[in-house]
Formats: sequence, C-alpha cells, structure tokens
Amino acid sequence: MRIIKGDASFLLLALIVILLILGIVFSITTFRSNPVEDAISDNRVVSVLFVIEENKAPLSTYVLMYYPTTKRAAIFDIPGDLGLLISRINRVDRIDRVYDPNRIGSYQNEIEKLLGVDINFSIVITKENLVSVVDLLEGVEIFIPSPVFHRDDDGTILFPSGMTVLDGDKASLYATYSLPHEDSEMEVFRRQRFFLGYLNRQIQMNESFNNSSVAKMYGSLFRTSMSQRTLMALFDEFVNIDTDRTNIQSVGGNVREVSGQMLIIPHFDGNLIKEIVRQTLSTLTREVEDHLIERALTVEILNGTAINGLAGRTAELLRSFGYDVISISNADRNNYESTVVIHHSGDEDMVKTFADVIRCTNIRRELVQIDNPEDDVIIQDVEYKADITLLIGRNFNGRFVVGN
Repeated sequence: MRIIKGDASFLLLALIVILLILGIVFSITTFRSNPVEDAISDNRVVSVLFVIEENKAPLSTYVLMYYPTTKRAAIFDIPGDLGLLISRINRVDRIDRVYDPNRIGSYQNEIEKLLGVDINFSIVITKENLVSVVDLLEGVEIFIPSPVFHRDDDGTILFPSGMTVLDGDKASLYATYSLPHEDSEMEVFRRQRFFLGYLNRQIQMNESFNNSSVAKMYGSLFRTSMSQRTLMALFDEFVNIDTDRTNIQSVGGNVREVSGQMLIIPHFDGNLIKEIVRQTLSTLTREVEDHLIERALTVEILNGTAINGLAGRTAELLRSFGYDVISISNADRNNYESTVVIHHSGDEDMVKTFADVIRCTNIRRELVQIDNPEDDVIIQDVEYKADITLLIGRNFNGRFVVGN
C-alpha cells in the first residue's frame, strides 16, 4: 500500500509540475503574441467591426478594411434594417435582429456571410461611453453643412453650421439623434461623417495613449475581446490611414415589405455586395503609382437602348463600386447591339477592372481606327468628359454584358 500511495503522490506531483510548465509556456506565448502583428506579418487585409450601440442595439455598424502594406483602407456601412435570410431563425429579417450585446458573434457571422470576408476584430462603443471616448480625444471635428434646430418633448437639438469641434455630449448626440423630417440618406451620411471624424481624431491623438494609464482608461471604454495591448497595437496601425482618401460605402438594395416591416433587400441576392468587396480588396492591395492612388475613375454613361431608365440604374450600380459617375444621357440612337467601354485616360489595369464589373470585354481607346463603322462613329463622335464612356447596348441585361 505504501508503494501505491508513493506512486500516486509522485504522479500527482508530476502532473502539477506539467500543468505549471504548460501555464508558464502559455503565459509567455500569450504575452509575446500580438494578433495585429501576426496579421501584418501574414500580409493580409485586417478587417475590424465597429458598432455604435444604443439601448443594447446597434445604431451604426461599420466594417473597416485596412491593408498595412499599401496603408489604404475602406469602410462598409451595414444598415440595421438590411433584410437577410437569418439561418438561426430560418426566415428573412433585419440583420440587427440577431444582435446580442453580450455575445456579438452571431451578428458578426451574419456580416461575414454578407460581405464574404473574415472579420478579425470587433469593437463596440455604447452611446454612454461615446461621451467619454470623445472627451478623451479632446473633441471631434465635424463639418455641419446647415444648422440643426429641433425642439420636442425631450429637449432641443442644436448644432451650428460650418466646421465645428464637438465635445463628448454634443458628439454623442450628433451621432445618434434622429429627426422625423430628416431625409434618411442624409441621416446615414451624417453618421458616416461622424465616424470618419472620430477615426481621424483617434489617429491625431494616438500618441497620447503611449501613457499606460491613459491607454488603460481609454481601452476600458470599448467592449472587445482584444486585450488592451492588442487594441492599442491596432490603433497604432491605424495611424497610417489617410481618412481624407477613405470612403464609406453603404450596403444598398431594394426596399421591400417583408412580414409587415420595410427591409433593404441586397441587390442580386447579395452577390453584388460580395463582388464590390472583392474589387475593393483588390484595390486596397494593388500597388500603383502615387498619382493614381485612391483616385476614382470618372464615368459618363450613354444609353444606347430603348429601355427607359437603364442609364440611371447602371449609374447606381457603378457608384456602389465606388466609381464617380458624372454624366448620364441617351446615346445618339437607341439600337446599339454591343456595349462598349471607351477608354479616354487612366491606367489600363484600372480600366480593365472597371470593365470586369459588368463583364464587358469590348474595350476601345478614343479615336482608334477600327474596321467596324458603327464603333468608329461611337468613338469619334463622343466628346471627352470623363476617364471612361460606357455606351450601353442591347447585350447589357442591367447587370452584365451577355455575349460580348
């Protein structure tokens, strides 16, 4: 019996020693490992989910995608009333219906499926904590195009026009208020401008977080699964983002009534937004000459068909990809068979990327002589207005060119 007890004691002691060693190794590995540095060393795009939360529900949701090598970023705005087939409840409903403030994993998963990307980190800022966040940043600078004055039972909302620095209370109000007479698109735009203003101020004030006590206080205002060290490393990396060249794209769709509520149903069963994200990631990771970086191609659209409104719908499509559509009109006639992308200027790879959006292989340079008389007329008679002229022919179905 003594031998058995001795053996048991030895085994227990050995087990304790092994657990201690494993604990030490785990602690060292955890301390040395930094997920942000790992993502950068792997040369991949870092995606971060930002949620501004009010009353335990997402008021604004953004996915920031950043590529460390080129220092470029893009942001996608996810509307709460976006209608999706939610797998966990097996019906079409608002995407924010799955939001749980204590566990946002389900919400994040739905956004990942929507965009077709993996999200590396998530950051939640409650409306209450937003006040302290902005105050620690010493205010957020926002351009307000026209003064805001509204009085209701809850009080008065007042913002002067022009460039204004908002303190915590004002910033929180500006980012969250809603007025009955305000256009919904303007409300979305206002909140997007605030988020960019906040991000820009975060970048400007980042050095102040070198102080460990300030960093600890600031980090405590965010709800995230990241450690404080990882969060600060992420903010350090964001310093490289040029917010003046960073656009926010809203996930759009058609508004429809579903089960008694108005929902935004993504275009083309959600395939369009995935394609937009893929092209955006391609743009972020493409290394181009400095003078071409972040410059959106300008586009004019000519409707060469008898389908009314086709040019306008195409403009909406192209703008969702980030292109600057500056002109929409009818062509000289409405019976063109073939769609053509007329290349006036710009990088040829960027023009090819543009043509790929609508699967058009018929790309021509301005004033190039070709054998087809019809194309000669198109190219030579078009007055230069933009980098690209898109002339829509009958083989365009509203989304793609069929049978170039």
